[in-house]
Amino acid sequence: MRDIASCLGEYAIKVNDPSCAGTSTHGCRPPTSLIPSIQNAVTCVYKVKLSTQKQILITITWSKNFMGQGFSINCGDDPSSALKVNTNSRLFRKKKGSRILESDNSKIEVFWDLSTAKYDSGPEPVDGFYIVVLADSELGLVLGDMGEEVVCKKFKAVLSVAQFSLISRTEHFSGNPLYSTKAQFCNTGTAHEILIRCSGEDEGLKYPVLSVCIDKRKVIRVKRLQWNFRGNQTIFVDGLLVDMMWDVHDWFFNPDSGYAVFMFRTRSGLDSRLWLEEKTAQKDQERVEFSLLIYACKNP
Repeated sequence: MRDIASCLGEYAIKVNDPSCAGTSTHGCRPPTSLIPSIQNAVTCVYKVKLSTQKQILITITWSKNFMGQGFSINCGDDPSSALKVNTNSRLFRKKKGSRILESDNSKIEVFWDLSTAKYDSGPEPVDGFYIVVLADSELGLVLGDMGEEVVCKKFKAVLSVAQFSLISRTEHFSGNPLYSTKAQFCNTGTAHEILIRCSGEDEGLKYPVLSVCIDKRKVIRVKRLQWNFRGNQTIFVDGLLVDMMWDVHDWFFNPDSGYAVFMFRTRSGLDSRLWLEEKTAQKDQERVEFSLLIYACKNP
């Protein structure tokens, strides 16, 4: 079986290019009768580069299920050292606090306050919160609309500010085959609206069709999805090459699982193919890197 990166040819499409009208003549408007799927988990991986050139990966996972709602923070590859906070459990609720973690001979200090956090339908707060992470006494990560104010008040003595960037984001959805999210493909870019929709027989179509839209502009349309269940296509967003890959095999051939996978991954224009392995000479170079991974389950 061919892998996801080689099933279909690459046809680059610019999101803001009027010459692509054939792909996006009708725009992208979801049917009003179809309720968007529910986002129940989000995992973000940040790369922090200290003044010593040491790099630390910080993983933050937001989750929401019948057990409660909260987040976890992990530095490095040891899951046993993760900080887990449940923000709405009657017994273990702790919406504000701090914790010291150890990771790869680095001292990690985490400060958070979600006591006034506001949420949409997903597990990730939209405002009224902050998470601040210090790594070896350097300001490593600041999240939330209240973060800058807290840094100015509490961490004036912190002289060194590390560089950090979001390198990957993973989202889990369940419900109808209509998935809506936002993504910022580079630090200097803007947040783009992404809509993924699978149309079926209930809408008068003989065969399922996959549509992908960015900022209400249709950039990808896959007909006869049950045969083209894996593939890839390249688009341009904010001047970057972004490879969009899909794998909906289990929707058709493993319904007990029912998971589909969609990925958006930036790559350098020098890369001639998907998933080009890093060469030794390129490891020390600053490369544009970001990936958005969506796990989509059609079951509630």
